[in-house]
Amino acid sequence: MARVSCLPRQPAKTLWYDRPRYVFLEFCVEDSTDVKVDIEDHRVVFSCKNADGVEMYNEINLYARVNSKDSQQKRSDRSITCFIRKWKEKVAWPRLTKENIKPVWLFVDFDNWRDWEGDEEAEMAMTEQYAELLQKVTVKGTPPAMDDLDDDI
Repeated sequence: MARVSCLPRQPAKTLWYDRPRYVFLEFCVEDSTDVKVDIEDHRVVFSCKNADGVEMYNEINLYARVNSKDSQQKRSDRSITCFIRKWKEKVAWPRLTKENIKPVWLFVDFDNWRDWEGDEEAEMAMTEQYAELLQKVTVKGTPPAMDDLDDDI
């Protein structure tokens, strides 16, 4: 006899934001187990169990087609992040879902949201700034002299 779970499944709180080449999704589930993410050309299906053993499940019909073969996900202790490659790059998504209805569990990630349309120059400047910063961090100078340290320890 198959054992049936008494706990109903729930949708996971989901954050999303848009970039020129990718749409990012973050399923906010701490200490998740049995994580399954199925990224298809027009939808994403997510499921897992949270720390209390409750099954989390989200199914999202996407606003536009994506490149499912060039998309991926990463699990951390606090969430599962999906990097979903857009089929048509540099086309802003006004919403994540195909339907013009916002599910109660879906939120815009305003910490990462940027209005990037027509902002190629700013994007290039930021990339150059980042490259310069990396260059400064990776350039190693001569080590400091340590002749002023005490030998008596």
